Amino acid sequence: MVSSRKTTSVEEEVVEVGKVVVEINGTMNDAGARGLLRKGDVAQVCLRVMCMVASVTALSFMVTAREASTVSIYGFQLPVNSKWSFADSFEYLVGVSAAVVAHSLLQLVINVSRLLRKSPLIPSRNHAWLTYAGDQVFAYAMMSAGSAASGVSNLNRTGIRHTSLPDFCKPLHIFCDHVAISIACTFLSCLLLAMSAIQNVIWLSNN
Repeated sequence: MVSSRKTTSVEEEVVEVGKVVVEINGTMNDAGARGLLRKGDVAQVCLRVMCMVASVTALSFMVTAREASTVSIYGFQLPVNSKWSFADSFEYLVGVSAAVVAHSLLQLVINVSRLLRKSPLIPSRNHAWLTYAGDQVFAYAMMSAGSAASGVSNLNRTGIRHTSLPDFCKPLHIFCDHVAISIACTFLSCLLLAMSAIQNVIWLSNN
């Protein structure tokens, strides 16, 4: 009888210890998951900040791209005046960049407010799909705007073959430098939007 009672008490103690171990492991796993989730949230906020900075840079450099100089054509010195609004593709880039700035700012405000409240940045699948669609649309728009502006910028730098039209970027180097920086930041913003969309895809695949 004494032996059976001792065995029963030992078994009960083992069970209690097992329960405590399970609870500790569960708590540690939950804490680890929350830590990983928090790191992902911070990464998402950083992407939004970088995207907004790149878009603002692209926008500001493009709208300040203007310069007046002279160019030699057939031996004649002719005045030239270049401004971003003279090209439809540059105007398109400015419009798309402004839209991306507004989109990134809105998402950044929402994400920071949720982060401060210690709430998940993506509360539901519908929110994830909506954010993913927005990032995709703006990423493709930035890609198309950068590509269109690159064609005009390349023509300015190389001139037109079989004619005496010169490289306009030699007398208008400030204008061309502003345009080049704007285009580079446009493609960078496109890349950051694509990375943000990938994060949403990863969240959707895990939830």
